[in-house]
Amino acid sequence: MLNYLWGGMLILGVIYGALTGNICEVSDAMLNSAGKAIELCFTMGGVMAFWVGIMKIAENAGILKGLTNVIRPVIHYLFPMVPEGHRAQDYIAANVIANILGLGWAATPAGLKAMEALGELKEERNEVDREEASVEMCDFLILNISSLQLIPVTIIAYRSKYGSPEPTAIIAPAIIATLISTLTAVLFLRIRGRISNRRN
Repeated sequence: MLNYLWGGMLILGVIYGALTGNICEVSDAMLNSAGKAIELCFTMGGVMAFWVGIMKIAENAGILKGLTNVIRPVIHYLFPMVPEGHRAQDYIAANVIANILGLGWAATPAGLKAMEALGELKEERNEVDREEASVEMCDFLILNISSLQLIPVTIIAYRSKYGSPEPTAIIAPAIIATLISTLTAVLFLRIRGRISNRRN
């Protein structure tokens, strides 16, 4: 769907530029934007490599394992249907920690592994529709999207790249916004869980 949307916008822009006699400006803008996109990819790739490396160091030092043990009770509270000690808990915890630290790139692999583990848990329960996401999978997706962030690394990198005089000024507003979104997600999960328990 997004491919059609962006493709349509691009075609409309070219047609409008041709009809208004600005096709040269449109061509220049397209070429300049393409160059800037490649430049941005290299910049963000460097930032990503740095922070993923930091995460790897934290993992090898046992810091991630320690943080995982700290938030394990919270994970069990939010996902009571996931058995204690199931590997899905570890992946969910790793995803949450990476998101809190603002490392969305590092959170993605853990998130995919968490979904895979939750899918295996669904199969273990012999749930009928294998193509339909389980309740736990939906809950994890909601929690992942809400994503409390203490250090919005990506936004800071973007602001620094485009010449912001204070790239880190976004930290406080980001913490407030993501804290509200995460609390809203947790509240929703608990309300949904209680409604589901009453139905069962």
